[in-house]
Parts: sequence; C-alpha cells; structure tokens
Amino acid sequence: MRECSVPVEYAVKPDDNITDDVVLNALNWPDAIGLKRLTNGSWTPVTWRQFAAEVRGIAAGLVAAGVEPGDRVGLMSRTRYEWTLLDYAILTAGGVTVPIYPTSSLAQVEWILGDSGARAVVVETDEQAELIAAVQPRLPALVRAWQIDGTRLGGLADLAAGGAGVTPEQVEERRRTRGAGDLAEIVYTSGTTGRPKGCMLSHGNIVSNTRNCMLNDGFPRVFNEHASTLLFLPLAHSYAQLIQYGAIYSRTVLGLVDLADAVAELPAFRPTAVLSVPRVWEKAYNNAKRQAAAGGHGKIFAQAEAAAVAYSQALDAGGPGLVLRLRHQLFDRLVYSKLRAALGGRVQYAWSAAAPLGTRLGHFFRGCGINVLEGYGLTETSPATNSNSPEAEKIGTVGRPIPGCTIRIGPDGEILVKGPMVFQGYWNNEAATKEMIDADGWLHTGDVGTLDDDGFLAITGRKKDLIVTAAGKNVAPAVLEDRLRAHWLVSQCLVVGDGKPYIAALVALDPETLAQWKADNGRQQTAAIAGLRDDPALRAEIQAAVDEANKAVSRAEAIKKFVVLDDDLTEAGGQLTPTLKVRRNVVVKQYAAAIASLYDDGRS
Repeated sequence: MRECSVPVEYAVKPDDNITDDVVLNALNWPDAIGLKRLTNGSWTPVTWRQFAAEVRGIAAGLVAAGVEPGDRVGLMSRTRYEWTLLDYAILTAGGVTVPIYPTSSLAQVEWILGDSGARAVVVETDEQAELIAAVQPRLPALVRAWQIDGTRLGGLADLAAGGAGVTPEQVEERRRTRGAGDLAEIVYTSGTTGRPKGCMLSHGNIVSNTRNCMLNDGFPRVFNEHASTLLFLPLAHSYAQLIQYGAIYSRTVLGLVDLADAVAELPAFRPTAVLSVPRVWEKAYNNAKRQAAAGGHGKIFAQAEAAAVAYSQALDAGGPGLVLRLRHQLFDRLVYSKLRAALGGRVQYAWSAAAPLGTRLGHFFRGCGINVLEGYGLTETSPATNSNSPEAEKIGTVGRPIPGCTIRIGPDGEILVKGPMVFQGYWNNEAATKEMIDADGWLHTGDVGTLDDDGFLAITGRKKDLIVTAAGKNVAPAVLEDRLRAHWLVSQCLVVGDGKPYIAALVALDPETLAQWKADNGRQQTAAIAGLRDDPALRAEIQAAVDEANKAVSRAEAIKKFVVLDDDLTEAGGQLTPTLKVRRNVVVKQYAAAIASLYDDGRS
C-alpha cells in the first residue's frame, strides 16, 4: 500500500479554541475532579471550577499587564501543575505560548525569545530568572517577566493580583478573539540538527489533533472521566502537550510531575494510563532485569521475559495454549505484577513515541500486562499522525493514521502527510516551510517507512541517517541501535559507517549498571571507563550485545567493530535532545577520533 487515509471524526469549526474545553468542563461538571496538584508531597484534587477560576485569574493578570491578542509569551518550566495553568491562561488572554525547555542554555533562551518576538515570559526558578536578566537587555520586545518559584521576579500571585480590575466578562471577550485559524503556540524543534525552528500551531491544528486522537478506535475507553494519567515528559515538547490537551478534553484526571520524580510518584498517583519515550521503557526493562540478577533471580527473569514475549506473540496468532497460559500465570505472580506495581498497579495501556520502541519491548510489556501502544508524529503535525489503538494494534508498527490524516509513501520511501493537523509553517522562515511542505500540500517528514495492506505504518529510519557503505549497501541504523540498547550495560549507541568499508558502533555505558558490573566482576568502583574499555570481560559483554543486534540484519549490514566511549551521552553534554533522542551530527563531530579509530589498522 502506498497511501492510507482515515475519515475525520471531528471537523474543526471556525470559532474552535483549545481553551473551550476548560470553559465547558467548568460549566457542565464544576465539582468533578479535573486535575491533581502535587503539594508538599501529597496529591491535592483540583475541580474543574477551581481550575477554570485559576486560569481566568492568571489570564486577567496577563491582560492587565499589557498582553494583547497574538502576543507571544515564553514559558520555561519543568512539567508541573503551573505549566498547564499558565499555558491555558496565556491562550485565554489571547496570547501565543512559546514553550522553552527548562534545561535550555543562555544562547537557546535568547534565540527562542528573540526569534519569536516574545513580549513576556514566565520562568520557574531563580536560576532561570538570571538567564532572563542576562538576555533581556538584548531583547527590546521582552518587557515583562514573572516566575513560579523563587524571588528574583514577581510571582504568580502578583500576576493574578494585577488583574483584579479585569472582569470575567472581559477575559471571556478576549478569549473569544481567537479562533481556529489563529496562532496558539510556537513550539521550537529540539534541534537534532541546526538551530531550532519555531513551528506555528494554530488553535485549529491542536483542536483537530487532540479530538481526533481521543476519538480514535478504543481511545474513549482509556481516556475518560473515570481514568487518570500522570504526565512527566517535558511539556515544552508537543507530544506531552497532546496528552495535556487530550486529558482535559476527555476529562481524564491529569497529574503533572517532573521526570526525575516520576518513579517515586507513580505508585502514589496510581494512573490508569501513562505515556513516555522509548528510552524510559528501555530503562524500566533494564532496571528490572538488573535487579533480578542482583537478587540471584536472573534465570527466573529470563524465563519470565521469554514467556511474556511468547504470550504476546500468541495473542496475534490465535491465542496462547494451556502450557503457555500456566507459565504466564506463574510469572505474573513472580515478576510481571512487580513491574506493574512500579507504575502504580493500575496501568493497562501506555503510549510511546518520539523514537522507535521496537518489537522486543512491545511484546515484553504487553506480555507483562502493560500494553504499550506505539505512535508517530512530528511537532510539525501537532504532533500525532499515527497510533496503534486498543482496538487496532500491530506491534512493530506505529499504527494506522489518526482520523482526518492521510499518509503516503513517496517514491523514495519517505513518509508524506496531509490533514488538518499539519502546521501553519515555520515562524520567520518561509524558505524552510517550502522545503517541508511541497506545492501539492504534502508535508515531507524526512522519515522512511512502509504501509502494510491494513494501513499500518512501519518506520525504517530517517532519510538523512541512512548509512551507505563504501560497497553501496544501504543500512538503516535504528534497527541495530534498538537492539544494542536492550543490553543492560548500554545506555546509548550510534551506528556509523557512511562511506566506510563496514558498519561499526560507538557504545556509551550506563553509569548505574556499570557500577553493578564492577561489583559483580571484582573491579574497583573508582575505575574509570577509559581504564576498562579494553577489559576482556567488559568487551565480552558488549560483544554479546553486538552479536544479538547483528541477528536482525544481513552480514553486510552487521556491526564489525565497536568502541566504548569514555562517558555516557547526555542532554547536558549536548548529545541528546530533551526527549532523549541522539543528536547524531553532534556525536559524530565530538567523537570523530573514536570513529576514525574504528577504521584504522589498530585495535578498536
């Protein structure tokens, strides 16, 4: 199949505004719990009436402070209740939200605020307030700033107090100035290559994407007023924003917490659904495997893993037999239930996007009773274009198009997209917009994939990441990288070999699991990776991971050599995006010498 289109479930109306959901929920279900707020270590319920009043109060403050319809307002904070409150308040005041990752550098903050022409900004901490103080003299458009915590700038209470003279009727009048065609957010790409570009998302883009995702096959069974979700991905990313908007539209109880606190808060919040990125699922798997091995239960975990994968695969092939069902019941008591308990004990469905999850993890988690539904999209598509659903799933794919979306596979295998979720273009960058959307209106994703006969999309890689060896062999690195990261010692990896005689890999080790390996193998905890990279036992471990990865490809595509890096790849080091995707061009540049060593006559 070269093209697949799914009929729209919700057609956007001219006056649609993403803040309509807050107003309608407060009107129709004022005393129902809509969100939960983490306060002094406890989760406090927030009704729709309370949330709408807080949104209206902050919006009034913004209006009084001079924010006009269409003005851009920066928002720099970790994922927390106040992020969602401020986002809806900015939109209610007629403004345009400009999210900024809380880990952004001084240069990145200055670029985003300057390029967007932001008139105001809200930050979270004193440290971030210092960044604003440093860049504000060079940004004449930026005239107001507030912060959530700390004392360097005025707080949210000050902002709301400033709007005491603005009536609710005036706030509503301002809110209604914005319709489907008006700009709602400028979301800057995380920048795996080059300087971030501002994606212009309209109210109509977000409304269409949110409602059609929530109305997709079986989704109302997962997202509804009886359900709950704990959101811990950075809300500066459009993927997390989709869940925020989707939860409020579907009246799913929404909790928000920073990723660093998610492990501790999941058992307390006990969500019924969660979303994350593949690296988090990989870490959950590797941690469970490592803990089992440390407790002397490594063989039991291996058997449980095999049973989970087999059980999941059997679900797609007529159902598991009696013996497998009995084994599955046994390991459910011993292993799977503990994994579910770490997520709060109530999660049945979860979502994964932003990078490939892989069939291995998909079958493992489904076999454990946590169905991780993989989806796909870009910031430029608001963001979702495809998703597996509770009623239509194929592990190893990113699902069928969401309602209203058309997916086409181009002549070169590139995935093309049409639909109401496609963005308005790049802010201040018409040339880049024309490169992204062709004359016929197709958005070119840069990803390569295939559609099966049922319309399920499988991603095979990025066009720009495709490796062509000296022998002319095309290699998609994602397949190998996914399997390499399955090893408990491997944190990140990068497959290389463009224009070279064979495929090789850079391997970054996980500091936490490396400490366990040192203890198990009698190595000093103070030993640096640089002193261990040629350790025969360590190289044997990594070689085993390489051998396992190579089973997925032909001999011509197999990894022939690898080098262990001295340090892990991190966001702080500039090698990862905030959603933990590898910035390939940065890593290749930083580790040029290591890559060269893989192709000289010396030992790798």
